Amino acid sequence: MIPQRITLITLGVADLAVARAFYARLGWQEHPSSQESVAFYQMHGAVFGLFGREDLAADQGRPGADLGTGAATLAQNFATEAEVNAAYAAALSAGATALKSPEKVFWGGYSGYWADPDGHVWEVAMNPFWLLADDGSLTLPETP
Repeated sequence: MIPQRITLITLGVADLAVARAFYARLGWQEHPSSQESVAFYQMHGAVFGLFGREDLAADQGRPGADLGTGAATLAQNFATEAEVNAAYAAALSAGATALKSPEKVFWGGYSGYWADPDGHVWEVAMNPFWLLADDGSLTLPETP
């Protein structure tokens, strides 16, 4: 059995210096264990990493593979619509590409989407059915 958890999310990027600069403009601080070839950011109970796309393919045992960005969305949840709007605006100010402006959505929440310089898609959302801890961590409710 494999434990139900994710401890590290690594994005393959075309230009590590460009990606580092973008996430720095978001206000994210690299962890001291970052190296020239990889950037690490400590999250709540997990680590986020940036790694050159070619180096990541080689590390996966697939040198030369075209990794692209995959069909995935990274998401940040916020307690209010105003916080979603502020995060979305901050991302655009840092150089993100607008995909969908925050708006009320069919499932009862509020969300928008942006992409980082490599096309990795991020959602910023407020879900009125999920409560966030003061530190921003999320635990799903016991009942739907």
